Amino acid sequence: MDGYTRVRLDVAYDGTDFSGWAAQPGRRTVAGVLTETLSKVLGADAVTGLTVAGRTDAGVHATGQVCHVDLADVAWKPLADSLLRRLAGLLPGDVRVRTVTEVPAEFDARFSATFRRYEYRVTDAPYGVEPLRRHEILAWPRPLELAALAHAAAGLVGEHDFAAYCRRKEHATTLREVTRLEWRRDPDGILVATVQADAFCQSMVRSLVGAMLVAGDGRRPVEWPASLLTRRERSSEVTVAPAHGLTLVEVGYPEDPAGYADRAERTRRLRLPAEA
Repeated sequence: MDGYTRVRLDVAYDGTDFSGWAAQPGRRTVAGVLTETLSKVLGADAVTGLTVAGRTDAGVHATGQVCHVDLADVAWKPLADSLLRRLAGLLPGDVRVRTVTEVPAEFDARFSATFRRYEYRVTDAPYGVEPLRRHEILAWPRPLELAALAHAAAGLVGEHDFAAYCRRKEHATTLREVTRLEWRRDPDGILVATVQADAFCQSMVRSLVGAMLVAGDGRRPVEWPASLLTRRERSSEVTVAPAHGLTLVEVGYPEDPAGYADRAERTRRLRLPAEA
């Protein structure tokens, strides 16, 4: 776009008090707050095309969210070196822009992405969640077996039709490739699921976690989550895990900027990724 520069923003936020990423009339959203703050600094007419890698749902957090925005050169150029500091002074405490980087016009935060990686945190401690971490960890009322969780996760890795785990959208595919799905128990006893895929459909990550948790506490066989992959409609047996345990931690892109456009073209051809 003539007269504009594309800028990448790496963003972190506590999703507790946001109605998700996407701007919604009358609701507080991450996109809404970012757009408003950028407009205050640069002018409303200087900010356009805010696009995000993954449109997180209400209550979901991020430490590694990525978005891009096109900024009018007349406003961007004089403030390029100070924009990060200016944003830090104006943004509310539950959202931070961590880096501001000028990128080629071919960079697309959504379609140029090669993967999204999420983490979901759960505690099975009998007393529940430590008070200072209650917004990022789910308290599970039954003991969880790490080996059972790992077995359940293994059957979900690979390219599958995840229709049983997705909220279907018209004209959008539910075919996804999960490249990493594993559980660990940290020294503090918190169980952490790491889920990585080329893209996710709406509610997919939390649905996968919900299915694995009931296998991990013994109420379902460890093979049950993978058995649902034969279904072509969302399974009513799967409970979507609460949003507050989920955090978007990383979005990957081609190492060579020359690959941005090709990756974006291939992604558009394959599918339109939605919320996770």
